[in-house]
Amino acid sequence: MVLSLNVILFLTLHLLPGMKSSMVNLINNAYDGIVIAINPSVPEDEKLIENIKEMVTEASTYLLYATKRRVYFRNVRILIPMTWKSKSEYFIPKQESYDQADVIVANPYLKYGDDPYTLQYGRCGEKGKYIHFTPNFFLTDNFHIYGSRGRIFVHEWAHLRWGVFDEYNVDRPFYISRKNTIEATRCSTHITGTNVVFKKCQGGSCITRPCRRDSQTGLYEAKCTFIPEKSQTAKESIMFIQSLHSVTEFCTEKTHNTEAPNLQNKMCNGKSTWDVITNSVDFQNTSPMTERNPPTRPTFSLLRSKQRVVCLVLDKSGSMSLEDRLIRMNQAAELYLIQVIEKGSLVGMVTFDSVAKIQNHLTRITDDNVYQKITANLPQEANGGTSICRGLKAGFQAIIHSNESTSGSEIILLTDGEDKEINLCFEDVKQSGAIIHTIALGPSAAKELETLSNMTGGYRFFANKDINGLTNAFSRISSRSGSITQQAIQLESKALNITGRKRVNGTVPVDSTIGNDTFFVVTWTIKKPEIVLQDPKGKKYKTSDFKEDKLNIRSARLRIPGIAETGTWTYSLLNNHVSFQMLTVTVTTRARSPTTPPVTATAHMSQHTAHYPSPVIVYAQVSQGFLPVLGISVIAIIETEDGRQVTLELWDNGAGADTVKNDGIYSRYFTDYYGNGRYSLKVHARGRDNTARLNLRQPQNKALYVPGYVENGKIILNPPRPEVRDDLAKAKIEDFSRLTYGESFTVSGALPGNHPSVLPPNKITDLEAKFKEDYIQLSWTAPGNVLDKGKANSYIIRISKSFMDLQEDFDNATLVNTSNLIPKEAGSKENFEFKPEHFRVENGTKFYVAVQAINEANLISEVSHIVQAIKFIPLPEDSVHALGTKISAISLAIFGLPMIFSIF
Repeated sequence: MVLSLNVILFLTLHLLPGMKSSMVNLINNAYDGIVIAINPSVPEDEKLIENIKEMVTEASTYLLYATKRRVYFRNVRILIPMTWKSKSEYFIPKQESYDQADVIVANPYLKYGDDPYTLQYGRCGEKGKYIHFTPNFFLTDNFHIYGSRGRIFVHEWAHLRWGVFDEYNVDRPFYISRKNTIEATRCSTHITGTNVVFKKCQGGSCITRPCRRDSQTGLYEAKCTFIPEKSQTAKESIMFIQSLHSVTEFCTEKTHNTEAPNLQNKMCNGKSTWDVITNSVDFQNTSPMTERNPPTRPTFSLLRSKQRVVCLVLDKSGSMSLEDRLIRMNQAAELYLIQVIEKGSLVGMVTFDSVAKIQNHLTRITDDNVYQKITANLPQEANGGTSICRGLKAGFQAIIHSNESTSGSEIILLTDGEDKEINLCFEDVKQSGAIIHTIALGPSAAKELETLSNMTGGYRFFANKDINGLTNAFSRISSRSGSITQQAIQLESKALNITGRKRVNGTVPVDSTIGNDTFFVVTWTIKKPEIVLQDPKGKKYKTSDFKEDKLNIRSARLRIPGIAETGTWTYSLLNNHVSFQMLTVTVTTRARSPTTPPVTATAHMSQHTAHYPSPVIVYAQVSQGFLPVLGISVIAIIETEDGRQVTLELWDNGAGADTVKNDGIYSRYFTDYYGNGRYSLKVHARGRDNTARLNLRQPQNKALYVPGYVENGKIILNPPRPEVRDDLAKAKIEDFSRLTYGESFTVSGALPGNHPSVLPPNKITDLEAKFKEDYIQLSWTAPGNVLDKGKANSYIIRISKSFMDLQEDFDNATLVNTSNLIPKEAGSKENFEFKPEHFRVENGTKFYVAVQAINEANLISEVSHIVQAIKFIPLPEDSVHALGTKISAISLAIFGLPMIFSIF
């Protein structure tokens, strides 16, 4: 039986755990364990804490009524940074961290507004990553702009928790309805207002005029703004304009505006926000509360981050002697201690086989002498059995011995072996409050390792054939405090299999956001190579400048003095041995300035577990601070348990697996399953040939900025939002390189080898249509043969004058002749035009169009969103009159020109 894509994606969304390690639980109608974390760069201010509490308290009541008495907030943990003073009422956190928080409070990078938003790049119904509030949002009065903070929190919570989208559209604020009226993009249509153009503004008052029709589009002119009435009777919708006093509900099936060209309709196939919310996991087993008394007010726990405490728990059992595993582990551990762990951290080390030994109690990392005291105790021999529990308990003892609490401390557990008794220490692990990051080395590492990571909120990694896998995994385990400028950044991790007496050359770009604490590390398998490194100004470093460690672990390291020069560094390695040997090059650095965030890259899969044939999605986020980085190459390498590698180019094109174009989230479906077991993920992001740029546009999925309200027939304006200059809107950045390792995921249900896919092409989500003379021109991003890979076999295009007919009975709508349309490779831009046959076309005729793709196995994609094309004949500019300002009374006159319009 072949599962439909809808069924497969439903299983993917609802049965498999997501990647974000949120600690939120819904118990007896109440949310517990919400973490709100304050960034270390935010100055200490008691008012910030007070206003966060007030926001959540108000939001709890608003949420209860918005969800028809189903859910409210009961317990919230506020994570205070170490940069704030210690107080008696502050507790030590357990597994709470800034990087895993549900809500972050942080300054925006490049101060151009305090719009609250949710980082949300999954499919409809999938949870978001975090809500971002700025300190200024809490410390200034912006009630008139966004509404009360509690209402805003509920708006953003719906993004974060239930995966719904906004019901307005800044880029497409108006549309032409099926009733031939121009409407503001909103839900519900019961919300009334005025459409005006601001001619001149001074102080708090403006001279306005009615909006005019644009003769080229048939819509209102670009500067036309919808101003809502302050006094409304409509109760919906929270995802459009929560600031209105009357708005207390989400749009339901009855009140939902299916025509509005907003992201909710596009992403959720025209479903209302309430339909999506009630189908969420939260609501599946949650009934409305019958008790009429209001629930208790939320309680708050204040937690203050502590200094970082890390204990390495390293396997030295007999199997570690295979495939140079012990040497690879020591190379990676040494790199972690010297180049990755933040200065000032407390670090200990335990080694274990069938017994465990504390090699180092906690030691504060301050200088090279401290590193050497720890690295000197890295194991030199591998023997004995494997007792993971004894290793973990020794790790706890090493922490406690130094009068530190295990609560909130981190353990990095690396093992290649199995331990049948590992489950015996699960309860001890839970009680410890420690965070356990696990690194599974090789195909036989204990299957329970992921359980340890999952129960403690730690990372999970897998390394096998990739000789740099361990180094990459260790490099990923940075502090989760939110201090990005202190974290190590990996620029390069390359393995080179070089023939005897041959030389290999390479380059590494160092951009101006980095350069502190820069290391070049070279490793070898047989004999040390000849090394030449040259900086952008021509200064050369030779083999003698690279410091070889005293542990005989076949690595040499150069720390660049001061700040590394900006530009392209070149290296040359000569294999001095007579035969092949494997050489590796690893480059790490840190931010150049504590005030300028570096370009960073992170990567993860959409799920920790995958079951064949369900697809999973690879995500990589590339940003500078909170600004997306665009125009770059992002390559993912996924390695199976038997060492097979699959390479994917990730895209930020708003098609296929990618939800939003140009948001700095690069995505792609992964379906190439080669057997069961653990799979690893590595991503390389590169900005080349001066194509990289920052996107300074305001993020999507945010509370609507309201320019003003109509009160008693008079427009009352709010302060204007700060604007970004056009020349800054897409600021260029230099060429750069970033390498990041994602957490591992586990595949089940797949037999060895590759298999014919049972998946169709992906749904087309960026279809556009317009009239040009007598022809309708379509454009979209080509899907693949299997989702977004390969190319489709053919297209089905259907057309109708009735939106409902196309939506409800697509298969019986008029078929367009596509015999001359040959599908392109996935990700390419498709363009197609046709003349509507068998239809009478006159001025003002509307057509609705949708597309499906068919692959070589005759599997058919979902129907695309529906687009509208209207035949307009332009009138001279002076004959285009201003229209009425009440949106409910605006009638569509028949003039204008072709318009591009997407309904959903």
